[in-house]
Formats: sequence, structure tokens, C-alpha cells
Amino acid sequence: MSNQSVQTVSTSNDKFKVVLAVVAAIAGVVGFFYLAGQPSLVRAAALVGGLLISAGIAYTSTSGRDFLNFAKESVRETKKVVWPTRKEATQITMIVFAFVLVMAIFLWGTDKLLEFLLYDVILGWKQ
Repeated sequence: MSNQSVQTVSTSNDKFKVVLAVVAAIAGVVGFFYLAGQPSLVRAAALVGGLLISAGIAYTSTSGRDFLNFAKESVRETKKVVWPTRKEATQITMIVFAFVLVMAIFLWGTDKLLEFLLYDVILGWKQ
């Protein structure tokens, strides 16, 4: 048996729909900035309208539906994550800060030791 994945070939119609969706989204953004003298509600309506039209067109394409399914699965997987409690998050953060402090002191000490060895002992330059 072969475990090769099957890839669907998108038609030129689907590609056209995706391009049209991008154009609609850009048109909404351009409309938002073009209507700078208008009330904020009109500008927001132009932006939201362009994005909704874009989303509607994109949803009719195969890649748009695949993306929507991917987004739904991502949200479902995110809900399965066990998030740490506030106490656990605070403890982990303090451990990270302590480690960073210890590393900073270690690197500073190493730098000063190498500076002393190089300039004072090897080269004989007194600072």
C-alpha cells in the first residue's frame, strides 16, 4: 500500500476567485482611506463591506473552504490546551527571570576576567 497524499488541483476558476477576493479586500481598504473626509461610520462601512465581500468570494473557492476548515480545527485544538494557573505562570516567570539574572552575572564576570587576562596579563596595558 502507498501512503501518498492526494493533492487537488485548483482550477483557474478558483484562482480567479481568490484574486477577486484579494482585489475586493484591497478595494475596501482603499475605500476606507479614500473616504477620509466622510464620517467614520461611512469609512468603517466601506472597509467592513470590502472585507465581507472578499470573505464571501473567497469562501466559494476550494482553497477558501480549506482555509476555513483549517481555522475551525485550529480553534478546536486550542480549546484542548491545558493552560497553567496564575500561580504556575508566576512561578515559571520568576524562574526565567532568575535564570536570566544568573546568566547576565556569569557573562559579565566572564567578560571582566577575559578583559583582565588579555589587557593586564598578556598585553600589559593598564587601564
